[in-house]
Amino acid sequence: MNDDFRFKKKFGQNFLKNNNVIKNIIKKADILDNSLVIEVGTGAGILTKEIANHAKYVLTYEIDDSLKDFLLETFATKENVEIIFDDFLNRNIELDVNKYEVDNIYFISNVPYYITTPILFKLVESSINFNKIIMMVQKELGERISASYGNRNYNALSVILNYSYNIKKILNVSRHEFIPEPNVDSVVIELSAKKEKLYVKDINKFYKIVKDSFQFKRKNIKNNLKKYDLIKIESVLKKYNKDLTVRAEQLPLEVFVDITNELN
Repeated sequence: MNDDFRFKKKFGQNFLKNNNVIKNIIKKADILDNSLVIEVGTGAGILTKEIANHAKYVLTYEIDDSLKDFLLETFATKENVEIIFDDFLNRNIELDVNKYEVDNIYFISNVPYYITTPILFKLVESSINFNKIIMMVQKELGERISASYGNRNYNALSVILNYSYNIKKILNVSRHEFIPEPNVDSVVIELSAKKEKLYVKDINKFYKIVKDSFQFKRKNIKNNLKKYDLIKIESVLKKYNKDLTVRAEQLPLEVFVDITNELN
């Protein structure tokens, strides 16, 4: 990366400079043969290059058009790398990956912190079955994602991710490993697909109920889910020795699944 590189604050650009961190992430990803890896935030391409050495295909998204010439030149000889210069959050990722005939799909990325949560929701709520999602996130968000019920960090994203994935933190990354240096440390989280999931009649309704349950963190289930059938919700809560005054953060995954199925 040369000295003329201009970092854009509006895109939350903090690029990794330590190649050992990159290699460690890829090693822990354990990418299988015939795989597509999706990345968001190509940046200077340091992570993209390493992924391309291990995956059959890399599909990477970059919102910053000013990087276009640099990246197209950098990857001119890498036939397995496709760069889409667009906002990932506006893309239909199912359509983007349809042309790839692969056995495995991964998401490996160091995404800008300010869009980490919407990206995670987009990935999990898509129809793509990811083998793993490996993402570098702000340390505080990593603690929220991996939080269990009863923990103050437990939230809607914790529940929704836990439905489909086993979650673990695999690497701590100091703020000093980035250019420019951010104000916080990072962690790399791994979401590996669960082989068996709880039965949900309507997965989209499940996502909606979970989000609504946590809409106002200080309010209880009765207030957050007042537009639903509270009698049915109460009947489910009674099975777990809870009532409508309970807060969402005190409920495990299976309660939200049971509520969804009861309301369907």
